[in-house]
Amino acid sequence: MTVSHTSVFTPMAAGLPPNVTEDMVTDTILPDLADDRVATLTGKDEPELAAIVAAAGERNIPLSIVVVPGNPGHDSNLRDLATEVGKTQHGTVLVLSDDWVGTYSDSISRVRLEWAEDVSKSTQGHSAVAAQRFLDKVEQPEAVSWTTIASVLVVGTVAAVGGLYWVKVRRAKREAADGVRVGADVRS
Repeated sequence: MTVSHTSVFTPMAAGLPPNVTEDMVTDTILPDLADDRVATLTGKDEPELAAIVAAAGERNIPLSIVVVPGNPGHDSNLRDLATEVGKTQHGTVLVLSDDWVGTYSDSISRVRLEWAEDVSKSTQGHSAVAAQRFLDKVEQPEAVSWTTIASVLVVGTVAAVGGLYWVKVRRAKREAADGVRVGADVRS
């Protein structure tokens, strides 16, 4: 009997939250997003969420918000739903459950999205609070410029390599000069 390990390394298929079907996406969520870019399967907070979406639009962030009831088995299901919705809704898609957040964006980096997700989690089902926290964090400038950090590291590496090269050249010249003197002393 041979054992196959290929199933261990096979990536899991994207999955929607257990309480959301593909039919619900096409028949309920996408049509609901058409009017105000908000689809809430919980029936709560729609006016507040619509106001947050409108405020995001005024700040040139095309935001769509989907709220699902409960929490899925895996928080990655919310990102999968956001990605599915993002296929037709351009911009940024925020999917909220009671305590988790999933996002997709065609204009905001994954790092920035996850940075904003962190402050939006664990709001005990208060989707308007979570959405506002997300929007505020997405708009906030990063405290650390990764471009600057990467540039400093590259310059530091180049300086270190150049310094080591300079030391090796000086040592080689000194050893060559010492070798010439030693050879002259032996002949005398």
